[in-house]
Amino acid sequence: MNLDIELRNAIQTAISTLFNQSVEQLQLQPTNAEFEGSHTLVCFPIAKISKKGPEETARLVGEYLQSNSGIVSRFNVVKGFLNLVISDVVLVQIFKSIYTNPSYGITPPTGREIMVEYSSPNTNKPLHLGHLRNNFLGYSVAEIYKALGYNVHKVQIINDRGIHICKSMGAWKLFGNGETPQSSGLKGDKLVGKYYVEFDKNYKAQIKELEDKGVSKEEAEKQAPIMKLAVQMLQQWEQKDPDIIKLWNTMNGWVYTGFEATYKRMGVDFEKLYYESTTYLLGKDEVLRGVEQGVFFKKEDGSVWVDLTADGLDQKVLLRSDGTSVYMTQDIGTAILRFRDFPKIDGQVYTVGNEQEYHFKVLFLILGKLGYEWAKKCYHLSYGMVDLPTGKMKSREGTVVDADDLMEEMVEEAEKQTRALGKIDESTDQEIKDLSEMIGLGALKFFLLKVDPKKRMMFDPNESIQLQGHTGPFIQYTHARIKSILRKAESMNIHPDVTSMQSITLLEPAEREVIFKINQFTNKLQEAAREYSPAMVANYAYELAKEYNQFYQAIPIFNESDGDKLKFRIAFSQVTASTIQKAMQLLGILVPEKM
Repeated sequence: MNLDIELRNAIQTAISTLFNQSVEQLQLQPTNAEFEGSHTLVCFPIAKISKKGPEETARLVGEYLQSNSGIVSRFNVVKGFLNLVISDVVLVQIFKSIYTNPSYGITPPTGREIMVEYSSPNTNKPLHLGHLRNNFLGYSVAEIYKALGYNVHKVQIINDRGIHICKSMGAWKLFGNGETPQSSGLKGDKLVGKYYVEFDKNYKAQIKELEDKGVSKEEAEKQAPIMKLAVQMLQQWEQKDPDIIKLWNTMNGWVYTGFEATYKRMGVDFEKLYYESTTYLLGKDEVLRGVEQGVFFKKEDGSVWVDLTADGLDQKVLLRSDGTSVYMTQDIGTAILRFRDFPKIDGQVYTVGNEQEYHFKVLFLILGKLGYEWAKKCYHLSYGMVDLPTGKMKSREGTVVDADDLMEEMVEEAEKQTRALGKIDESTDQEIKDLSEMIGLGALKFFLLKVDPKKRMMFDPNESIQLQGHTGPFIQYTHARIKSILRKAESMNIHPDVTSMQSITLLEPAEREVIFKINQFTNKLQEAAREYSPAMVANYAYELAKEYNQFYQAIPIFNESDGDKLKFRIAFSQVTASTIQKAMQLLGILVPEKM
């Protein structure tokens, strides 16, 4: 039974019966906390067809629903707003239907497909704090769509070629002395990142040296020997020079091994990997085809451009004068290749920071101009940057917060706080380690996901790990508390069943609130999918945990003398724990049995 649908149908019947007309769209919203009720009907639009004042219209509709619907037990009118109180009998029926459906909230396969891209790193440095938000967002959106019955393809494009990659290669060739991850003891991605930093340091020094000799800054940037080496290596790579290809394969291999370890700890996965080193070739072919068709144009220096001034943008380079590709080139090829690989997908979701909004506007316009209708099915899941309070966490190179370091410190802080609480004294070292991993990463993921993706955010590690407040550990602790209640019920031989619920006709206010919240789960998932916003699921999980805690504080469960009510509250707790677990799982967060 879907309460919202049933209530809307009942209201439409009331309006049709009372006023001999129907309303196309009902304005039904949650009731303001200061008034009794759960659903509020805005009656001003209905007054236009009732030919009565909004208050009188609301009263008539309320009386009809109370007498005829079997859903509404009472109502109150505030000006033109009709506040509805749902019958406890109906709420118990709703709860029973949820209780008897183990897969509640999870939609069976629909046959629909969608692709979600996330991570998509460069192979010249390790993953950082921004990548954490990216991965957690993309993974969670994919899991939400899976829960709604979609066949989801999780992919990433690995930016494994280009001048930035050649910078790391050039610096390693100049200063590496054969250093490897094995000889250095560094993860492969961190070793390559070390040489990317080394390149930048030497490049700046060489520019200054040339400027001191009277060379202009612009010319010095081109003439710096280390930059000329990187440019030469890029050209050699595109010409398939065997030595350059060998070095490129070696250093990228180091990075992939490092990335794999980071992804494993993050808890994210991918179905298919695309590589810029292969997709850019298809992109180049498409760009040249576009020149032939007059979609793109060549400049005198041989570079290829697209003119988007008629679309309110500007001109964009697609191939450099030396024939080398730009990011746009490979993104064109990647998009086409993906729709060839997965022709049934309803769309592609690109999880990429908001600094790339212009890039994706251009990309989708170009794909449309090339004649690809599915360009309209592409969506840029744009998200804001993540900042940290100064000095809160270590950061590599003093500028970028390393993903591995941040995850490790969150887990260490979780263990420190868990030990301080003294509730795990009888646990083994492995159990403590597993719990700390669950809490530390849960805190990190929840804090990064609870904020609307479009917003820039401040990640406060200390706030995120707290057991009280709008945090992941608060929800995890609520789940563990419920599991403790269920273990106690089991030890007392209390086993809930549907039959015992037949006698429940009156609910406590706290019970009503939790049932309302549980009943919203599927609608929240659908809303989160429409908006590509895991924040809606994160905040739903928090609200559900908060409502249950209010119930727990108001009603001592095991003091109940009525056996049927006691069984109902145990069932009620079971469903709450299950729904919390499902919601958190969609965020990539595990919840503990004990805490």
